[in-house]
Amino acid sequence: MRKIDIDLWIKRGILVLYDMCAVAASIYGAILLRYDLVFRQIDPNYISNIRETLPFLIIGTVIIFCMFRLYSSLWTYAGVTELLNIIMACILAGGYSIFIFYLADGYNIYAIPRSCYISYATLLTACVVASRYAYRGFRFIVTKRVSKAKYKRTLIVGAGAAGNTLIKEIRNSEYLNKKVVGIIDDDKSKVGNYLHGIRVLGTRDDIVPLAQKKDIDEIIVAMPSASAKELREVLDICKQTRCELKRLPGIYQLVNGEVSIGKLRNVDVNDLLGREAVEVDLSSILAYVSGKVVLVTGGGGSIGSELCRQIAAHNPKQLVVIDIYENSTYEIQNELKRMYPELNLKVLIASVRNTKRVDLIFGKYRPDIVYHAAAHKHVPLMEDSPNEAVKNNVLGTWKVVQAADKWHVRKFIMISTDKAVNPTNIMGATKRLCEMIVQTYDRHSGTEFVAVRFGNVLGSNGSVIPLFKRQIEEGGPVTVTHPDIVRYFMTIPEAVSLVLQAGAYAKGGEIFVLDMGKPVKIVDLAKNLILLSGHEPDGDIKIVYTGLRPGEKLYEEMLMDEEGLQKTENKMIYIGKPIELDEKKFMEQLEALKEYVVEEPEDIRVKVQELVPTYQIES
Repeated sequence: MRKIDIDLWIKRGILVLYDMCAVAASIYGAILLRYDLVFRQIDPNYISNIRETLPFLIIGTVIIFCMFRLYSSLWTYAGVTELLNIIMACILAGGYSIFIFYLADGYNIYAIPRSCYISYATLLTACVVASRYAYRGFRFIVTKRVSKAKYKRTLIVGAGAAGNTLIKEIRNSEYLNKKVVGIIDDDKSKVGNYLHGIRVLGTRDDIVPLAQKKDIDEIIVAMPSASAKELREVLDICKQTRCELKRLPGIYQLVNGEVSIGKLRNVDVNDLLGREAVEVDLSSILAYVSGKVVLVTGGGGSIGSELCRQIAAHNPKQLVVIDIYENSTYEIQNELKRMYPELNLKVLIASVRNTKRVDLIFGKYRPDIVYHAAAHKHVPLMEDSPNEAVKNNVLGTWKVVQAADKWHVRKFIMISTDKAVNPTNIMGATKRLCEMIVQTYDRHSGTEFVAVRFGNVLGSNGSVIPLFKRQIEEGGPVTVTHPDIVRYFMTIPEAVSLVLQAGAYAKGGEIFVLDMGKPVKIVDLAKNLILLSGHEPDGDIKIVYTGLRPGEKLYEEMLMDEEGLQKTENKMIYIGKPIELDEKKFMEQLEALKEYVVEEPEDIRVKVQELVPTYQIES
């Protein structure tokens, strides 16, 4: 038997022995109380009846306590439910005592004075409650006396159900170095009242002065049902305090009963974008993905892996994942197997540049839908290795498109970028070429070829947010290329949900453009992250401007002028009309580019510009 099991049974044994003593003490105490604690006045017959009946009383009471799980509860975290169980068990034990004395004395209910039955149940309840809650009380007293320097002085924003649960967990845990010193709530009727002995000190307008007055180290925002606008307003106030900020992620935590300290996360810049999450018609996604064989290229990347997650949740017949990078692919494989054990999943290591390998995969699995997310996307790196951008993005896409056409794929959705519009870098130019390939093949194929174009994705591999966080953790400086540079942003799940819905709208040849909302200044993101980390921008953490990198724009465009714009059922998704081009000339140029790039030319940009006239080569 393991040591942990032995310890458990020892603890239970001690509780049983204690309860046996408590039964004896309670019944003798009850008779003593009846005679005003004067033992010699007690009728000897009563003492005799108690002595004869006590073994049966003990055994029966222990059995009742087992029924109410008084030996299997975690008393360290006991709450109202466990207290009610104790009370009910002791009331039942009191009723059992009447029955056992009635039988023991020849069906005589007066085996002991009637008042003793009530006193017995009351004393037994007190003894059992004392034993189960003594540790918690002792620990509370001790922690109150521990030096305040050990704790993070914490302010809770939200006196609702989430705040209530979090405060209880903070107070009950011996491993959390937090001390809740006050609560904030916008409901003025709660101000001045107490929750678990902690006072509601004021509304959101009082956060900044209270943080200074109470010497607050950390603020926890427990407002899981708040709108994005309301949350942003509260966080804008909180970040002025220079306190560390954490928050409860969302209302689903309450619905699932998952509210806990473990669900808290650091507030990040996502919370300050100030717009509601994009809504997607999941039924339309389900209709065209369910029961289909779906193939995702670049399935180990930020966008590709989220595509896999959302597709897996919509009951595909089979999900085939392709990627060249084994580490990230291994991670998404394990995650999908864990989250969707019934999923028919096939994960393959392959390069989209390998014509034979791609063709064999398509021929074997015969996908109905293809999401093409495999690409080199890092602008500065591709500026230094332009040939690789062409080989992977252009030729890789071309090979996958050819396989999709040959094996009669129903829908082909390519992930594109806002950098394809009037590109100033080779990465954007190659993605524009990919869009042209997709539109060209759509005119001559039974496959519906489309592209989906969106901007920067918060938290994706290589994005600015992880970089800023790492720089802040290292004490700075935070590097921004230009004070005026702006970008469109969307979360990974939002972007992927819209990609999936765009696939449902696809008729062939469209370039879907996702509405990314208002552009955001990169320097504002940096300042917000510094503030949310409890530091002062340009004070504690410096912001350094490094200058625009090769091929980098001050702003990105989502749509080329000549494409026009067409609405869809989803107000966040638009369609750019196809651009007319000389297909024969384009395909000849593409063949020439394929032959040229393998010669590893010193600068392939001029050749690419011949195919993409809107590509502006910076000197």
